[in-house]
Amino acid sequence: MKESKLKRFFKAIHGVMAGLYNATYGFVLHSFKSINGKVRSKLPVWRMEEETLEHVHSAMRIFKWIVLPASLLYSFITFYFFRENALDSALWGMLLFFYSNFLPDLPSIYRKKKKNNGKSEDLSWYKKYAILLFAPLLIWLLFSGTQLAWRTTETFHNFKSLTIYSIFLLLLGVFAYASFPIEIVNLIKIASIPIYGIIGYLTHLKVDKIW
Repeated sequence: MKESKLKRFFKAIHGVMAGLYNATYGFVLHSFKSINGKVRSKLPVWRMEEETLEHVHSAMRIFKWIVLPASLLYSFITFYFFRENALDSALWGMLLFFYSNFLPDLPSIYRKKKKNNGKSEDLSWYKKYAILLFAPLLIWLLFSGTQLAWRTTETFHNFKSLTIYSIFLLLLGVFAYASFPIEIVNLIKIASIPIYGIIGYLTHLKVDKIW
């Protein structure tokens, strides 16, 4: 008996999701292994695998049930009401969701422990949050043979860091999509950037039981 088209469609979707899951897990695990190896981290491989599995599993679940449907709806609404193709914006947003989901752990190579008395000299605020906001650039510098001597006790696993990151993304959205005169569709695209980032960041914090 032949499978129905609908059944074949859902089977294909399942295959795509499984492939995306495996690709994401492999890429993230390889990236963190490379970074930790570069800084000679003592974090055991089994712990990296465990954390990566937890975060990838959670990210894929949120992506499947929230981010992907919302992205399709976002693309449809902007096209139907404004005759504007938002597919590129949605695709960038989905990539931003995955990036933001793993971002809080990227600056860990610049982390230092607090002293026993709870007091420790820390970086100035702009250097501290530059580590978060420009983490990919600092990692690129690391693999290029340049590692900054910056060290911070900030973990970036908190809502203050999320707020600063959201403002940064909002500014990026303005830079990317603002045009004059400002129209509603521009505002929607601008707002989409921090929304994708916030969902990803919150997903990470949820796995780590911050909220």
